[in-house]
Amino acid sequence: MECGGCLCALLEDAELLKSTMIACAEEAGATVVDSLIHSYNPAGLSGVVVISESHLAVHTWPEIGYASFDIYTCGKRELAETIAQKLEAAFKPEKVSKKVLERSPPEG
Repeated sequence: MECGGCLCALLEDAELLKSTMIACAEEAGATVVDSLIHSYNPAGLSGVVVISESHLAVHTWPEIGYASFDIYTCGKRELAETIAQKLEAAFKPEKVSKKVLERSPPEG
């Protein structure tokens, strides 16, 4: 999920980003296992919230109001969609683009 025009505080504040990501996962019904957010100098954050269903990853570019999210839920598409809705509500992006990828081992 690509989000433009997001709330700036969520793109800059590592603790706020972490708590928001955890809350979105839990509110959607996922089971949070662990989390980590890394701050870059001069700006931007990257992080992961590990859930028992797989993980959520985020990368932010506060200077342009942009955040990208990867939501992996091991085949639980409805859970992924609910997490995406929660993230949208929290980050309040002006523009959103979503791609759904079905993952599977290569045949061969």
